[in-house]
Amino acid sequence: MFILDVRNTDDFDDWKVEGDNVEIHNQPYFDLMDGVEPVEEKLPKDQPIYVICAKGGSSQMVAEQIAEAGYDNVYSIEGGMKAYSEHLEPIEIGKVSGGTIYQFVRIGKGCLSYLIESNGEAAIIDANRMTNQYDEFIKEHSFSIKSVLDTHLHADHISGGRDLANKHEATYYLPLKDATDVQFDYQPVEDGDEIKVGDTTIKAFYSPGHTIGSTSYIIDEQYLLTGDILFIDSIGRPDLAGKAEDWVADLRETLYKRYKKIA
Repeated sequence: MFILDVRNTDDFDDWKVEGDNVEIHNQPYFDLMDGVEPVEEKLPKDQPIYVICAKGGSSQMVAEQIAEAGYDNVYSIEGGMKAYSEHLEPIEIGKVSGGTIYQFVRIGKGCLSYLIESNGEAAIIDANRMTNQYDEFIKEHSFSIKSVLDTHLHADHISGGRDLANKHEATYYLPLKDATDVQFDYQPVEDGDEIKVGDTTIKAFYSPGHTIGSTSYIIDEQYLLTGDILFIDSIGRPDLAGKAEDWVADLRETLYKRYKKIA
């Protein structure tokens, strides 16, 4: 697809829509206030044009100007980069006892969260703050949320776990060692604890290194949700709390010894 990003160049260079089939061009809105001539030679005639800005206002005006210049299939992205940042895409990734495990991909930021469903009951792990999207999915599938869990104290997003637990009267689980300063009620989770969701078992597996309390979850002895400790091509950072020297040994222990025990 072809995208015209009309944000300031600094904002575009810092973060933009990317993908294997994405062609994207940046032309700041202020360059286009008097017409689309500065960008016209870049615009394709034979495919749709998607215009995006920060929140959807500037892109609407530019899209109208492009359409008036004779281009068909011109669209302004509603909500802009803010909406792109907050969108969660649910993907079915496997089966568990009596149900399914879904991965919610926050495409604009790369964060992952999970919903495990078994016999109508469900648990959510590492929820983002955009909880309305989980609510809509839950309502659509008639699930009943029983448990909400976080793998660790997050540094890259605000957790929606507590909010979801309160709304659905579910139990909110936090790793004990990451929750020392928490001022609200929660259920501490420690190594070896088991949480039942329908016929599915979620087992806590203490895996420190990214944070002191980082806890992975083993789902039915077949899926390992690592919570920012282990990625496909890299590993978690041990330095986000300024304690890299203390935590790097824990990270090494988790990656090279503890995980081997369940391999």
